[in-house]
Amino acid sequence: MTTDAQSAAPATDAPAKIKIGNYRWVVCGLLFAALVINYVDRQMIGVLKPDYLQPQFGWSETDYANLVIYFQGAYAAAYLIWGRIIDRIGAKWGFAAAFTLWTLAHIAHAGARNMIQFALVRIALGVGEAGGFPGGIKAVTDWFPKKERALATGIFNAGTNIGAIVTPLVVPLIVAQGLLWDVGGVQIFGMGLGWEASFVIVGAATLLWLPAWWLLYAHPDKSKFVGAPELAFIRSDPPDQMAKVPWLKVAARKETWAYAIGKFLIDPVWWMFLFWLPDFLARTYNMNIKQFGLPLVAIYLISDIGSVGGGWLSSTLMHRGMSLNAARKTAMFICACMALPVFFAAQTSNVWVAVLIIGIATAAHQGFSANLYTLPGDVFPRSAVGTVIGIGGALGGVGGMLFSNYVGRELERIGGYQSIFLVAGTAYLLALAIIHVITPKYEPAKLD
Repeated sequence: MTTDAQSAAPATDAPAKIKIGNYRWVVCGLLFAALVINYVDRQMIGVLKPDYLQPQFGWSETDYANLVIYFQGAYAAAYLIWGRIIDRIGAKWGFAAAFTLWTLAHIAHAGARNMIQFALVRIALGVGEAGGFPGGIKAVTDWFPKKERALATGIFNAGTNIGAIVTPLVVPLIVAQGLLWDVGGVQIFGMGLGWEASFVIVGAATLLWLPAWWLLYAHPDKSKFVGAPELAFIRSDPPDQMAKVPWLKVAARKETWAYAIGKFLIDPVWWMFLFWLPDFLARTYNMNIKQFGLPLVAIYLISDIGSVGGGWLSSTLMHRGMSLNAARKTAMFICACMALPVFFAAQTSNVWVAVLIIGIATAAHQGFSANLYTLPGDVFPRSAVGTVIGIGGALGGVGGMLFSNYVGRELERIGGYQSIFLVAGTAYLLALAIIHVITPKYEPAKLD
């Protein structure tokens, strides 16, 4: 016979809810910060071009396009190498080495005085920055299960947009002299230190990221910050069947080329926005470095929504029961459709209408890219992910070189962006169609 007290006592054999832990999102935050820095360093030449570098050095549009091409060529070649290096030595050492190299190259821009010297520092910057995404995707693959990878990739990839936002705000503060902006009655003045100082100051400040990475990052199996429940969650996917995968086996797989062709088609569009949007605003709306900062900020703020939203969308569709293949491609199709109207940005006389259209297109790129970046981790073992990312990045760089050459020639020929934006808007649907034809299903790549 039980007493009232006994019958009222709660059951003690119900399973307790285990707290998983969230340190993996700290890692995602470190990657986000690194991508902010990566894109500040990458974009500064585009922000400085219209008012400082082009007038001082007399660059033609083809000269500037060639500097972009030098960077992209080095980036493409090094991307291929970094992918393999990071697969061998891991994300911690690989990312730290890449970060150090690109930061030193960034600072070295301050000493460039002719086209050859600018070409050399842009090549060095490209070699270093090429390690950023292979290292980031490798870290996400190590730290996140498949159902969270698109969201994690979208979050750290959003750092590219923040970098693009920070650049046109910070660079004028260092370079320009006099009143920059009057915000709610608060007047903000530039320091007038010159374009050379901007490379030195920004480079020195961003070096603070390196010790944070070194102290806080480790492989999850070795991290002192990760508890057993979180580690079990990270390892919840079926284990990889192969510890190491030969490069030729990776290069021979159709899944590798689905990813690489996708990068070949969409990366050039993002390069064009990054390196030529300041020129588009200056050329089309007669803006200078003190004026085009806020439109650029608005564009990349909108694109941040796409970066996180694209990853969130496919992850949410998977949580609701949609297959990985259908979820990824549905998200990419929606983003591809959102990119189509960018052609009309070159037709409007209102700068803020153009900003909205371009912002939606850049958001579409980031959402599409966040899902495309997960393809290697979705179908390849972890030991091959960096290699696949490297191959795709190399082909994306080649596409960027070809498109940059086209942009420079087209601007000298017609002086406007109509045809350039038309090509940009259609690239995503073409990329998705090819990806689907090559890989109608996201299935584990056969590497036996």
